[in-house]
Amino acid sequence: MDSATIAFSSRDLLLRSSAALYLPAGVLLCGALLAAVAYHLATRTVRSGAEGRRTVRRVCRAAVLLAVPLAVLGFLAGFEVVDAGPMGTPLLLGGALLLVVLARLLAVRTTGAAYPLTGERAALGISTALIVLCSFWTAGGFAHQKGHRDAQWLARNLALRPAVVLDTTERLYLQWPGVDERALPDPGAGQRFRYRYRGLRLLAQANDRMFLIPRDWTWERGNVLILPVDADVRIVLHPG
Repeated sequence: MDSATIAFSSRDLLLRSSAALYLPAGVLLCGALLAAVAYHLATRTVRSGAEGRRTVRRVCRAAVLLAVPLAVLGFLAGFEVVDAGPMGTPLLLGGALLLVVLARLLAVRTTGAAYPLTGERAALGISTALIVLCSFWTAGGFAHQKGHRDAQWLARNLALRPAVVLDTTERLYLQWPGVDERALPDPGAGQRFRYRYRGLRLLAQANDRMFLIPRDWTWERGNVLILPVDADVRIVLHPG
């Protein structure tokens, strides 16, 4: 196995995990962009005259009517009455609250007044904080769900990870199924390494640490060995 292949293998899961952060951020930015476009179109419609203002008011009422069932479903999902997945509750609650805020903003816009009104600033601040909280909640649920999928994928494709032969100066006492421990012969002075371990695979490498897993690792109850790469270990990587 050449160095380029090893480097790709050791960074593969880290890159997949990074997507768990980038994708929710991209979705949130796209949602903000759509909201800005909707506000711009509504503003132009309001300026077109009385009929335009009536159209915007009807859209606002429809948005509020849509927000009600979304909020109800969100609460039901939060109390596990319905199964909406790890992202369902924050998406439903945050989406409902966002629709209400946008509907109120556009409704006030049709009157020509500035938003927020004097008595609504605290409510707008609390609503914004709740929407941001739901956004972080959604990102956390997405990362949790994607982590489970990646772990299942890894368990099905362990042969793609580099196999590891590990020599150590001290016994690690790895009582893991599939991992073989053998004492190395002592040829005399100068031999520092005492134990050899086979049946491990390289999960990832970050700075001066390697993350090793057994060859029959499972995502439900798998073990991970975090190993500092220093003079007390000797590692050989080869194709799985």
